[in-house]
Amino acid sequence: MQARWLKNSGADEAIAVFGGWAVGPSPFLHLRGPQDVLFVEDYRDLATDLPDLSSYRRVSLLAWSFGVASYAHWQAGRPDPFARKVAVNGTLHPVDRTFGIPPVAMRKTVETLSPGAYQLFLARAFGAAQPQAEMDVEARQQELRAIEARGDAPATAFDRIWIGTKDKIFPPANMRRAWEGQDVREIPAPHAPFERFETWEEMFA
Repeated sequence: MQARWLKNSGADEAIAVFGGWAVGPSPFLHLRGPQDVLFVEDYRDLATDLPDLSSYRRVSLLAWSFGVASYAHWQAGRPDPFARKVAVNGTLHPVDRTFGIPPVAMRKTVETLSPGAYQLFLARAFGAAQPQAEMDVEARQQELRAIEARGDAPATAFDRIWIGTKDKIFPPANMRRAWEGQDVREIPAPHAPFERFETWEEMFA
């Protein structure tokens, strides 16, 4: 697991983003707000501790895609620094026929991963073709295998869950089942829905 600051200006609030698989921070770079922003990615292992966040008046969490379950696994047994938690297009059951990504789809992604397949994944995730991007195929295969082997995450309460009804990565019906009875908001957006938002606070409001 890797954590790096996207913005570290000495603000009195911070947001930690547990990002998705193989996408990096680019979906979030347009979001405005006074908060410092810490970005977390690469879930091959979850041994990394976050920087000390105790100086902030409030720290919020935004977890996206496989970052949802990975965050919940990481948080287990650690002090919880987050006053607010939002989950976006992911579940606590990352690979599950009923509540997550179907195992057959996960298996196919791992077995056929290549630079070309990665570009197709990005197009499906964002709802449109993306600029050519490089990836480390072996490392990202290792990450997917680690996420699947880790399995379901511990029960974790989120203050809000966003579901994109046009998500082609996590089936929306599975996410609805996984989050039944919780504060869910649906938006007509793909797996990466962040272009619909202008500020960080909109995600939490």
